[in-house]
Amino acid sequence: MTNYYELLGLRQNASANEIKKAFRNKAKRLHPDIAGKEAEAKMHKLIAAYETLSNEQRRFEYDRVYTRFKKESSTLGGGFNYKAWLREDENDLVKQSKLILFELLHLEEEEAISIWRKNGGINFSIERFLERDDWMDCCFFLAEELDRRQQYYEAFMLLVKIIKEERRHPYFRLYAPEIENFIKEIINHRLRPHVDNETWIECLGMLLDMGFSAEDEAKWKKALAYVMNKKVSHND
Repeated sequence: MTNYYELLGLRQNASANEIKKAFRNKAKRLHPDIAGKEAEAKMHKLIAAYETLSNEQRRFEYDRVYTRFKKESSTLGGGFNYKAWLREDENDLVKQSKLILFELLHLEEEEAISIWRKNGGINFSIERFLERDDWMDCCFFLAEELDRRQQYYEAFMLLVKIIKEERRHPYFRLYAPEIENFIKEIINHRLRPHVDNETWIECLGMLLDMGFSAEDEAKWKKALAYVMNKKVSHND
């Protein structure tokens, strides 16, 4: 199974310049004018790998969870097919949860999302079946992939779960502001055209209960007042 470093043909201690150079070289070969439309999926994976490894905090987070997950799978013995073992029982929600994270870490994002949806999507309480650090990482990686696929509501709901837990007991710590900026990008610039009024009101209400800055809250209260007034006018 390929990870982000293997996809770019890099060592795990590669420098920022090496990452940039490897991405450019690979991207040239996957350009539609050269490789055709069939290379589109490969290009998507390449961009996802580059976006993660070129960002210091995101790279740190990826390295942390990948190293931890690799150690767990290696304890089961050399030659052991960890993925097959996870897949063998679809009713074992611990294995299903670990399989989602495994697929995300190995560039099989569509498969990861499919398994997650099969088990209930945003209604799947993955935190019940994974250790705290694993479920938080898994939800964040899922949110990134859902956001890339314009599944903004689901990405938003996963980020709400992460931020609430982060504020209860920090895990991401220095990386937490980037996660908060992520959810603000979704609510401020991407989500509105994709949800109905009731869902939009629900999402704004969630953010107003989470202790963001006064400036952020003022913006969301204004948006909430606008849609509520519009709703009342429509009912009249």
